[in-house]
Amino acid sequence: MNFLSEYFPELTEEQIEKFNFLFPIYKEWNQKINLISRKDIDNFNVNHLLHSLAIAKVINFKKGTKILDVGTGGGFPGIPLAIFFPDCHFHLVDSIGKKIGVVQDISDKLNLKNVSSEKIRIEDHNEKYNFIVSRAVMRLPEFWSLVEKNILSKNQNSLKNGVLYLKGGDIDEEIQSLNSKVKIFEISNFFKEPYFETKKVVHIYKDKN
Repeated sequence: MNFLSEYFPELTEEQIEKFNFLFPIYKEWNQKINLISRKDIDNFNVNHLLHSLAIAKVINFKKGTKILDVGTGGGFPGIPLAIFFPDCHFHLVDSIGKKIGVVQDISDKLNLKNVSSEKIRIEDHNEKYNFIVSRAVMRLPEFWSLVEKNILSKNQNSLKNGVLYLKGGDIDEEIQSLNSKVKIFEISNFFKEPYFETKKVVHIYKDKN
């Protein structure tokens, strides 16, 4: 995990140990359930772990921050972020029960006390959070319309409460049709790997706060 220590020198030994544990456990799970494409599992550390942690380059969540991971799949970006921010609470949701089962198993094995998970559609989930995180589960306008109801109004972090969305490619058209404020962070400014050349963290928030 030298590349993680290079990008995040503040990591503790316990955090590094947990990050080291992720690849073997995901590889084992991936043989049972297709969480990650077979050709992509060998790129796990960059394409999934480091990609998830791009959010930690954009914001340093304050203690007690509540984060919802929508369409988490096998736990991205929620589980890596939960390891990185042990003093924040992460609730990971997905509509597919098998994937939530994996999330629960990994959370238990890593002893992540700050993670909860639930099989539910976001349309049916009404709790409120400081931030919603996700990895390109749908177009930005549609995603924002589904999760806007779940965002707390009172800000406590350096960024305003809202969505932190991991997305690649050209998103100009999607952003233009959003009825909210948007800030884009280019992940290539944080990480040197070619995979991140067109990858972004998109921050969507309400103007009134």
